[in-house]
Amino acid sequence: MVHCLTLLDCDIARDTDAGHAQFAEYVTSENVFHLNAAVEHFQLVLDQCPVIHPDHAAALTNIAYARLRGYIRNDLQDIDTTTSLFREALALRPQPHADHPLSLYNLTNTLAWRHSKKGTASDIREAAQLYHELLPLCLEGTYLRSVAAGENGVDYVIDECNNLPKDASDEGICLRRVVLELCPLGHQLRPRALDSLSWALVLRFRQCGNIDDLDEGIQFRREAVSLCPEGHADHDTYLNNLAFSLNVRFDHQSKPNDLDEAISLYEEALRLRPVGHEFRDTSLDNLGSALVIRFKARDNVDDITRAISLHREALTLCPPGHPYRDATLNNLALALKIRNDKLDVSEDLNEAIDWYRESLQLKRLDDPERYITLYGLSAVLCSRFTQTRENGDVEEAVQLCQEALASLPSLHP
Repeated sequence: MVHCLTLLDCDIARDTDAGHAQFAEYVTSENVFHLNAAVEHFQLVLDQCPVIHPDHAAALTNIAYARLRGYIRNDLQDIDTTTSLFREALALRPQPHADHPLSLYNLTNTLAWRHSKKGTASDIREAAQLYHELLPLCLEGTYLRSVAAGENGVDYVIDECNNLPKDASDEGICLRRVVLELCPLGHQLRPRALDSLSWALVLRFRQCGNIDDLDEGIQFRREAVSLCPEGHADHDTYLNNLAFSLNVRFDHQSKPNDLDEAISLYEEALRLRPVGHEFRDTSLDNLGSALVIRFKARDNVDDITRAISLHREALTLCPPGHPYRDATLNNLALALKIRNDKLDVSEDLNEAIDWYRESLQLKRLDDPERYITLYGLSAVLCSRFTQTRENGDVEEAVQLCQEALASLPSLHP
């Protein structure tokens, strides 16, 4: 049976061909006149193809693709309309439509471009979900697979998702799991995806207290360390992060092996951050704090002596104006107080008071952790009062405690 082309079909074919010809001219000449002409022709086609027309999805795709190219070249600013056109085309091509993968890619690519120019987090989240659906549909060796799985395809989306702020919500962790699935074994971005998911799980553990989250996060961090052995540029970072997670679990379960392993990992990370390394101060502080915790548990004088030495070195690397100076001051002051409490080293108290005072001066009045410094200074003043019986110390300590209590939100635990 022979089907005769209608006049409408001829008009659609003519305008489609004209649109493609103008678009090809735009691609080679970069003359916006040809882009506008292409869009006009493709719009005429779309106007002649109602939703029930078999070419409606193709018409939507043609005009959207031309508009996207113009957006990429900064010749067209409206990306929202383009995104809507690709969404509509995808809705008309559900699985198992032959063009479903292509429509998925078109929408995903558009969302990635909008994110790259506008920084909209919701776009990159949706792009990750769509790539998770798309990649299994792209056969190896096909052109679509090559562009979807390449550096400017899913790798860009993975990288941008890894840069999103930590989010311990169920939705945030679900996204991190999707991103990890986009990074199979051997993928260069898998260690970062493992670490990002682990951060979210550790944060949720701290909020909700489910030990399974922390255990799973530690498992992921062990894998990240194994994938980045010594010599890898990020080996020290993943060592440090695994040590942090083990430290958190020790705080919760008090298993000595966790603390000992954390200290060993912090030691290794510090070894990889010699004098001059930009993060040496962080490693010094982390190891020092872990040794303070072990000293409190086991009373090994060598631990507290070394901890104070490490915190002193960290402080020399955080001169006035350094963003972490106040935290380092707090860590050193706390270590000195703890040594005095255990070993009665009276000169530690005066030094600790001096460091706490300087730290307090660096804290803004609206700093959410200001109460920690207020309480620390109050505690060390009380310790000195028990030795000197100077009423001024205890009076100031009471005032600082009142100020610390006033700075806490009413529902703080």
